[in-house]
Amino acid sequence: MAEKKKALFICLGNICRSPIAEAVFLKTINDAGISANWEVDSAAIGGWHVGNQPDHRALSTMKKHNLPYDNRARQLGTKDFEHYDYIFGMDKENMTDLKQMAPYKSKAKLLLLGDYDTEAPGKIIRDPYYDQGSDGFEQCYVQCVRCCKGFLEKVEKGEI
Repeated sequence: MAEKKKALFICLGNICRSPIAEAVFLKTINDAGISANWEVDSAAIGGWHVGNQPDHRALSTMKKHNLPYDNRARQLGTKDFEHYDYIFGMDKENMTDLKQMAPYKSKAKLLLLGDYDTEAPGKIIRDPYYDQGSDGFEQCYVQCVRCCKGFLEKVEKGEI
């Protein structure tokens, strides 16, 4: 049996974008019938929300789209760079932080999730934390669906 592929989704606090991306990717691989081949998680750049559930608007968005979620926020650690094959940042600031935090010759490929958007490649996944209401969370969900699908297609074709 082949070793599991491992993906980690990162955002600033691990309560908005990265939990949504994690849940979307879990559904994507489950729908494809390959969830047993993957290990998936999410984490934060900063430690402000460690131990907390996602933002209530993120949870509401996931519930609306039948995405079960019960993880708690955690902070990215040095070991993650050796454990995971793919670490996804949601925006350019996340990517800068990831590159600065990564140990020399780390195993993980550091990727901008938006680069796999099937409609608008390279677009960042904007942080909806300070938004009023949940429209930004819905936009995040829609982007994550396209990006996770696009990423999985490239992995399955052996392009990544």
